[in-house]
Amino acid sequence: MTPSEPVADTARPRSRAKAPAVESFSPRERFINRELSWLAFNTRVLEEACNPRHPVLERVRFLSISASNLDEFYMVRVAGLKGQVNAGIGQTSADGLTPQEQLDVINDEVRHLFKLQDETWNELKAMLSKAGIAVVGPSDLADGERELEARFLEHIFPVFTPLAVDPAHPFPFIPNLGHALVLQLARISDGEVMRALVPIPPQIQRFVRLKGDSVRFILVEDVVTMFIDALFPGFRVLQTGHFRVIRDSEMEVDEEAQDLVTSFESALKRRRRGTCIRLALAGDMPDDQVKVICDELEVSLADSFKIEGMIGQTDLKQLIIDERPDLLFPPYNARFPERVRDFGDDCFAAIRQKDIIVHHPFESFDVVVQFLRQAARDPNVLSIKQTLYRTSKDS
Repeated sequence: MTPSEPVADTARPRSRAKAPAVESFSPRERFINRELSWLAFNTRVLEEACNPRHPVLERVRFLSISASNLDEFYMVRVAGLKGQVNAGIGQTSADGLTPQEQLDVINDEVRHLFKLQDETWNELKAMLSKAGIAVVGPSDLADGERELEARFLEHIFPVFTPLAVDPAHPFPFIPNLGHALVLQLARISDGEVMRALVPIPPQIQRFVRLKGDSVRFILVEDVVTMFIDALFPGFRVLQTGHFRVIRDSEMEVDEEAQDLVTSFESALKRRRRGTCIRLALAGDMPDDQVKVICDELEVSLADSFKIEGMIGQTDLKQLIIDERPDLLFPPYNARFPERVRDFGDDCFAAIRQKDIIVHHPFESFDVVVQFLRQAARDPNVLSIKQTLYRTSKDS
């Protein structure tokens, strides 16, 4: 074969390997919705309340935390979604859900979460009773415990304000996280029917501890119901109901405002009177009362939840008493940063040598307080500025 002759290609043609088909996933399959992910996280918190390895009062604490988390979720996250719906915003999330679709799915998930919380509380309530801490109702009280009436008249009755609800007396404002009893009454003299409201003041402890050697609690709304005649003399109770309000607490503050303090004060005042975004109702509340409450608070039935168990389980933390350390985790002693000790408790001297990071709760917060006190006494310190996050009421 000469170089000038064409070369015949006798090789078999190579078959091209087919690339694997790329599966097409919808946004809902590819992404996890942020709000549903958070609800899954809070369900995980609730599961700690079901953990048999934890002491029973710590399990009660986890249940209270899960309820508190859910309150905040509604006040901020759900409130933001409702704001988008009201503004006509139809932009979808990463997983392809519109704000309204997210609200619908959230409501379905939350109803399931409420059921789990009720079941968990029923289980823990029985365990507490076996451990010597009982939560009782009016029917569990013996005749000899009428001292509770004197305590009611002396300590509870003076701070309650019973209100008639009729065209001459408009429905009162119920604050965020506020509880109230709604009653239908009949005047004994002529049988005239009227509706009334008894807001439960926030300064009142939700659980009233009964006197005696054993540890027993009763809900304050049960105490009020027992002695309702003192609030409405001359009337007979036909129906009772209990509800709790959660309001929009999302804050929008203009960070470029000339006076940021005034701007925050105005935002906080608006937040106290935010629209009602979730209404928890006692499971035995009659339908006509439910309709009245929903109409007055301008809440749709989709945003009202009937709770078969205890409303406002955040308050269960009041049952965690120090006198039963056997029902709590062993106390944890946080360490104090040794380098501050090495410098004779002089925080500034320790920092001059090297920056300090304090890791809470493993290291004591006392070093921060000590640092502030030392700075306050130092004549060279001109000002102290810090960011406070999630402070407690007695912070």
